[in-house]
Amino acid sequence: MFNNVDVVAFNHYAKIKRILEQYPNDWIIKRIDKPTSAKNFKGEIIKFDYYYRIYDNNNQPIKYCKFQQIERLSKVLGVPVEELRVYD
Repeated sequence: MFNNVDVVAFNHYAKIKRILEQYPNDWIIKRIDKPTSAKNFKGEIIKFDYYYRIYDNNNQPIKYCKFQQIERLSKVLGVPVEELRVYD
């Protein structure tokens, strides 16, 4: 059973998956080495040293496709992390 934090995170990553369905294989992931934070379901602020953003084939950021945990994206897409195209 999911706890509330998993449900919130899953919903965001599921939304990214739905968005990416409009961009079949025409997107890449860039790791941005700048600090970011996110609020979890409990209202706690979690800090990260980096985040990821997904870009279309014109190198434009895709709206709502900013995230911190590549493993969660991998899981919702059903693709091993190693197969995701991540660039620095």
